[in-house]
Amino acid sequence: MALVFGRDAVLEQAWGSLVGCDPVLLTGPAGIGKSALWRALVDRAHQAGWTVLACAPAESESALAFAALADLLQPVGHQVAGLPAPQRAAVEAALLTSTVDATVDERALAAATRSLLAAAAAGDRRVLVAVDDAPWLDPASERALKYALRRAPQVAIVVSARGDDTVAAPLELDRLAGRMRRIDVEPLGVGALHHVLRDRLDVTLGRPLLARIVRDSGGNPLLVMELARAVLRLPRLPSPGEDLPFSATMSKVLAETVGALPTESRDAIRLAALLSVARLRDLRAAGVDLGDLDAAEDARLLTVAESAVHFSHPLYAAAVRADIPAGLRRRLHRRLADVVPDPDERARQLAACVVEPEEAVAAELEASAERQRRRGAPQIAAGLYEQAARLTPARPADTRGRRRLAAARCRYDSGDYGPAAEAAEQVAEAGDGDLRAQALLLRAEVAWSADEPLSVAAETAERALAATPDPASAAAGRIHAYLSLFQDSPESARRHAEAACAFLAGTPPEDVELLSGSLLQLFFNEVRGGRPPRLELLDRALALEGERPSWLGGTVPAIWWRAVDEHDKARARLTSMLEQAVALGDEPAQHELLSHLGETELVAGHYDAAARTIAEARDLGEQLGTGLVGETWLAGLLDAHRGEVRRARQVAEAGLRRAETVDDPWARRIHLALSAFTALSDGRTADAAGSYRALAAEADATGLAEPLSQRFEPDWIEACAAVGDLDTAHHVLDRLVVRHGRLPRPWTTLALARSRALLAAVRGEDAAGAVGSLEEARSAVPAHVLPLDRARCLLVAGVVHRRARRRRAARTALEGAAAEFAAIGALAFERRARAELARIGGRTPSAPELTATEERVARLAAQGRTNRVIADELFISPKTVEANLARVYQKLGISSRAELGAAMARRAGSNP
Repeated sequence: MALVFGRDAVLEQAWGSLVGCDPVLLTGPAGIGKSALWRALVDRAHQAGWTVLACAPAESESALAFAALADLLQPVGHQVAGLPAPQRAAVEAALLTSTVDATVDERALAAATRSLLAAAAAGDRRVLVAVDDAPWLDPASERALKYALRRAPQVAIVVSARGDDTVAAPLELDRLAGRMRRIDVEPLGVGALHHVLRDRLDVTLGRPLLARIVRDSGGNPLLVMELARAVLRLPRLPSPGEDLPFSATMSKVLAETVGALPTESRDAIRLAALLSVARLRDLRAAGVDLGDLDAAEDARLLTVAESAVHFSHPLYAAAVRADIPAGLRRRLHRRLADVVPDPDERARQLAACVVEPEEAVAAELEASAERQRRRGAPQIAAGLYEQAARLTPARPADTRGRRRLAAARCRYDSGDYGPAAEAAEQVAEAGDGDLRAQALLLRAEVAWSADEPLSVAAETAERALAATPDPASAAAGRIHAYLSLFQDSPESARRHAEAACAFLAGTPPEDVELLSGSLLQLFFNEVRGGRPPRLELLDRALALEGERPSWLGGTVPAIWWRAVDEHDKARARLTSMLEQAVALGDEPAQHELLSHLGETELVAGHYDAAARTIAEARDLGEQLGTGLVGETWLAGLLDAHRGEVRRARQVAEAGLRRAETVDDPWARRIHLALSAFTALSDGRTADAAGSYRALAAEADATGLAEPLSQRFEPDWIEACAAVGDLDTAHHVLDRLVVRHGRLPRPWTTLALARSRALLAAVRGEDAAGAVGSLEEARSAVPAHVLPLDRARCLLVAGVVHRRARRRRAARTALEGAAAEFAAIGALAFERRARAELARIGGRTPSAPELTATEERVARLAAQGRTNRVIADELFISPKTVEANLARVYQKLGISSRAELGAAMARRAGSNP
């Protein structure tokens, strides 16, 4: 175990936090002893039988993609084979354990890191993740670790970093589960430093001299050791009261330590310090006699391991590099570039030895950048592309622009939107033709991803289209594909999707995904614009997409199936896509899919499932910083259905204010719909009618003839009927007739029947025929498809019967409605049904008596449990379960399990 002097109390504090799974951050200036304390904690975890995943990156390794992650994951490498295929491929490619056949998605690697941490934590051993000198993590490793640590099960985490309490916590430790303990490592006193010198340098100094060294060094252990070396190099030791004959600054003392080495040793360690990883084979190839390293090793500046040289402290390597004159440094870099076998290391060495543009060096840097990009390290690739662009000669001009654009694309891929947008604009301004078009399209993509106003993305993409030399080329087709996404108007989006499909037909395989997405966008926007659905477009797109749906329109089939009330198909599509996104670590896609899945469950009347899914979407949205617009609206809509009307109203009002501020037409439409529905639920029918009128005007102005996700006409009719505006109600009914005629669906069937019955009653007509049609429509729609809409039909039927003074029929319908509302948790509507019941008067018949066992069996069965599960829970046989259910069906007057939920809810409502 590593020896730590004078830190016993701090060590125990840190260990206690790790045992409690609170992250530990060790901070302090360079040389203060953070790494020694870190190593002591790592050793203690090993001794306690923990699984330790550790890395200690150096400054020279910060440009090596996944260098730190490879070290950290080494103890769990045997579990890589059990990862999902996308994650396994990402890990193997990133860590160079297999050939890179396709570009690695760094999100899949981050997900794989999380999976490996979770697998390690699932065992019977505690897990410690330990990172020393976190600021030197390579960006690719840092991103993967940030992602994994935020989502990993409880693991202990200790990180060291230079700085004080004003420095931001590395790896976002302060955002992790648990309470982060920041330990500022303090200077050591004379007694502890006496032991340090004796242990590290085998030196004992007199207390007065040591006290002066400690005073001048500020108690910094590394500086104390270097000052002690400097004192021992003097012809004589300073006498008592005599000042030390040199400056006690770290840089000067370290320079003197390096300068005191023999010339051949100093030359050898210079080459070692200039390598990213100082491998012995490369040093030998550069002409180093390994014996020349002995003096530096004896001075404890470095250690020579089996295959590489490791500096004892990062400051030693930095001091060596700082001591090399510029001209000599360039010559040493060239010497190393000529011998290192790794092409990426060669590119780095070449870049450091040239001062003027040189195409050969720029080309090697570009090739290295492309390798890093394919490995899933876009941040490192961006830096290499930028270096390549700087070293590219002025002619031909498009070569430099192409490399700068590649760097901007990598910045975008790594989520660095600001620099990506700036670089894309610069390339577009300097370039022309295809290069300008590509740069403008990238700028439009950034605008879309960074939640800039939709108009910015659309207008920039239009400029890209105008810059394309051939308006009928595949390149133009790609821009049209994006524009089909950026346009809110169905007709504009349809035209662009149609052009994309035409120009991308017969293009290379890499455009198939865009073609599939364009077909989906064409189908989607034709329907939105009021055209008949061309299902052959949908089928063709699905046939093209293969195993992975297109990012451009992958959710369109699910939106379509939800719109036509095929909820099982929509749910299956979204669940499958969600599983793929989880395997790939694609959190933005997960967020979008969870939101769609939550809306699907809400429309299907599965409020508990909707609540869980919407909560997941909100949690992920908070982590991603999405603004929470869609998921907050969904939560408000769910609240409105469940009777939390005040909360839903607050969401609607806040959403409308935001939509006006940022001029977001989609947000304005969904929050107008929520505002109207909330007002209707709250009895504010005039407000509801006004909001529905504004919503229809918004849709009409956009050309949105078929707003697939919005079903507002029957509620608008109800609001108009309540305030006596029958002219508008009939106008809206005509609108609903058109929607139904264009695309008959279960919800439009129920909505038409419900609205006609309601209007007949309001006009004072004999509504018996309308109620009969309503009952036929309700019978035509299976109970599981639209439980809320079916129950609302019963509610309207009850109201119509009550107005016609058919009390028994009214009571039957309203009791049924209340029970069905209660069964799905639609409390606002249940209250309305019970209020209508109260207006009838009389006593509701009591529910039939069930035995205690029958009651328990029935309630479990109504919750969806199987006979076997019920038997296990109640410690009875499956046969007994069947017998009890048969008696329950008889007593309740039902014939199937599908009717049991509503029947049990009716019992709950009728039994006080």
